[in-house]
Amino acid sequence: MHKWFVCNKFDDAANMAADFLAGSIKKCIDENGICHVILPGGKTPIPCLKKLSEYSLSWDKVHWYVGDERCYPQGHPERNDLMLDKNFWSGISQTNIHHIAAELGAAKAAEKYREDIKSVDVFDIAFLGIGEDGHTASLFPGNKALDDKRSVVPVYNSPKPPEDRVSLSMTTLRNTRIKIVLAGGITKSSIISEIKAGKRLPINSIGDIHWYIDEAANTAE
Repeated sequence: MHKWFVCNKFDDAANMAADFLAGSIKKCIDENGICHVILPGGKTPIPCLKKLSEYSLSWDKVHWYVGDERCYPQGHPERNDLMLDKNFWSGISQTNIHHIAAELGAAKAAEKYREDIKSVDVFDIAFLGIGEDGHTASLFPGNKALDDKRSVVPVYNSPKPPEDRVSLSMTTLRNTRIKIVLAGGITKSSIISEIKAGKRLPINSIGDIHWYIDEAANTAE
């Protein structure tokens, strides 16, 4: 079942999500000696990631995977990996980063990333975002990529620019052990309400999720 954690302010929700992420990573390392974590793009996760970077964890035992990437050249300001490097990876001591080579184009980049992650049987944690239409990663409602069973999929005709993207698939996200979503603001209240009402969307088709939201996102309830 979904677990909902509602905080008065978004920063409180971000800090709570960071606490949960840190605890989950530590437990995974203690049990398995390694932890495989999927990370989101966008601006919403930034406060959470900055808080997470302050923890004293065995960073050398964590492998980071970009959940999706926009087909822009390396270093483009709209690339997810650039945001993650600036706001998170640059602030921790050691990193094992698995980039999506989206500059190669959607098909070639997806093929390359499938090869990169093939040794990971199951991801431990997926920290995900949610769009106002219920998309997560680059898996949009009604897009053909939703039905692609491969571990990494090319995404075409995205309703948000750029049209071409690369994303971990629904299959990969469903198989991940722990899923976390951080969301905030009145603009997310409508889609949160639809999710709680049971509407099937990409985000709530991946299994049980730990939701960290603020009161503003919860107001439509």
